[in-house]
Amino acid sequence: MPTSLQSALAGLVVAAVLALPALADGLKDDIAPTGKLRVAIAISPAGGAFWSTKTESGYAGVPVDLGREMAAQLGVPVEYVVHQNSGQITDAASKGSWDITWLPRDPERETRMMFGPIYEVADATYIVRPGSAVTNFATLDQPGIKVAAVNATTTMRGAIAHLKNAKVTGYQTYDEIFGHLKSGEVDAFALSRDQLNKMAQKIPGTRVLDETFKKTVTAVAVPLGHSQALAFVTKFMTDATTNGTLRKAYDNNGLKDSPIRTE
Repeated sequence: MPTSLQSALAGLVVAAVLALPALADGLKDDIAPTGKLRVAIAISPAGGAFWSTKTESGYAGVPVDLGREMAAQLGVPVEYVVHQNSGQITDAASKGSWDITWLPRDPERETRMMFGPIYEVADATYIVRPGSAVTNFATLDQPGIKVAAVNATTTMRGAIAHLKNAKVTGYQTYDEIFGHLKSGEVDAFALSRDQLNKMAQKIPGTRVLDETFKKTVTAVAVPLGHSQALAFVTKFMTDATTNGTLRKAYDNNGLKDSPIRTE
């Protein structure tokens, strides 16, 4: 090989190696500008692939585990930014208070943040209060029926679009709605089927309706304008789905029997 060509190739290799720290620093500036990876989570006893829970030692949940693993890959500490629901996380997207999140995706949210791969698909339906005569969507969608949903969520928007006669009211927390349903102050609660099935076990006499009114997809997301962060989290979630990281997060959070649904 000519000396001039060898020198040129060597120069390219050196330039590439020298560029790696700059690329890494650029990514960290984009995805963790405070020096920590700030992961937005929503707290609820509902569990599942989206909600996280408060524990004696901190927080637990699929997003908690994924955030910890992502921070480790980036080489930065993780910090969990707690919200009461996904609507609050959405509202904070433009305020610079979080760097990464996992939450239900819909067209309204796509105008306020950038989404990566879907990692969960859930069936949304309704649970009805103890003693209710409601047995299906037709008997639910009647004047005078009160349906609760977590405020400013994709499920709430879906329920409003689905129900033409029943009134849908938003509440801030799962716990608040749980109490209203148990006492009979609301007739039904719109949420994902797996979470409502768990609720039914805690409130005797409730019924989860068989029909589905919406498919809710949950995905990784970053604030608008963070293209390097989006590329990183897209690769992270693609790898996590194939290398067992996502499966482990499910298994560690009571979802051993839940399949990973990406479409």
